[in-house]
Amino acid sequence: MPEGESFTNGILLKPGTLWQKVVERTNHALKCGALLTIPTDYEFVEQNGVKFLVRILSNLDRKYQAKKKQDRDTATGKDFNPFLPYEEDLFVADISDTHVCILNKFNVVDNHLLIVTRAFEEQESLLTLPDFAAMWAVLNEFEGLAFYNAGKNAGASQRHKHLQVVPLPLAPKGEQIPIEPLLASAKYQDSVGTIPSLPFKNAIARLDPQLASPLKAAQATLECYYNLLQTLGLLGDRGQVGAYNLLATPEWMLIVPRSQESFEAIAVNSLGFAGTLLVRNAEQMQLMKDLRPLKILTNVAVPAVNV
Repeated sequence: MPEGESFTNGILLKPGTLWQKVVERTNHALKCGALLTIPTDYEFVEQNGVKFLVRILSNLDRKYQAKKKQDRDTATGKDFNPFLPYEEDLFVADISDTHVCILNKFNVVDNHLLIVTRAFEEQESLLTLPDFAAMWAVLNEFEGLAFYNAGKNAGASQRHKHLQVVPLPLAPKGEQIPIEPLLASAKYQDSVGTIPSLPFKNAIARLDPQLASPLKAAQATLECYYNLLQTLGLLGDRGQVGAYNLLATPEWMLIVPRSQESFEAIAVNSLGFAGTLLVRNAEQMQLMKDLRPLKILTNVAVPAVNV
C-alpha cells in the first residue's frame, strides 16, 4: 500500500487565510533581507504553438555564493539543510502536522512557496498521502501550479523533501501555463494519457478539483501518481527508480522522466516542462533560440519512442 495511508486529518491551515499570510510574510522578509529576489528580464520563444517564457537571470551572484558554500560544506562532510531548521523570517504557515509552508529564499517568481516536511525525508523518496494533502491545502487557497523536482537530475537543489507552488499565471500574457495548448491533445487509455506532441516521454492524468477536502483530493491524487509512475517505469519494489518532474494543478497532473539536469549548460527543473525556462545571460538566450526549447527539454528528458 502507498506510504502515508494511515494519515487521517492533520491539516492545520485555516481555509481562506494563506494568501494574506504570504503577502504579509513577503513584505516582512524583504524588509529584513531574508528574501533575496533574483531580478530578471524575459522574452518569449515560440515553438509548436507554445509561447515559452524564457527568463534571463540578471543577478545570480547571491544564489551562486550560497550554492558554493553548500558545496564546500558537503565536501567537508557538513550536511547543509536550509529547511532544518528553516529561517523563521521565511515562515508563512503551518499547513499540517507534517508540513510547513515557507517562502523560497532565492525567488525568481513572486510569491514562490515551498511545502516542506517537518522531519527530514529524502527528496528522492516517493510522495505520500500527507504530501498531497498539504499540496491540496495550498492549491485550495489560490490559483497555482504545484511541482516536484524528484532528484538531482530533475533539478532538485536540496535533499530535504519539498514540493513547490507558484501562483498563476506564469506568464504576464497569453496562457496561464504556457504549455497548456498541448495538453488538449493528450490521448488517454483508461485513466492515464500521453501528450503525443511532446517529443519526450510523459504521462498525464485528469484530477477532480471538486473533491470536498484536501484529504479526499490527496487520496485520489496519490492513486493517479502511482499509476503515472507505473506507466513510465519509474516505480520499483523499493520506490522510485529514476528522476522525474511532476507538475499539478487542480485539473491535471503531468510527470516527465529525466535523464540529466542540464543541456548545453542550461539547467531545467519542473517549470521548464510548464513552458518557463531560465538562462543566465544573453549568450544562453541566443542558444535557446537557436536550439529551440523543445530540443533542450527533450535532451534533459527521455526522448519519446514512436511506435
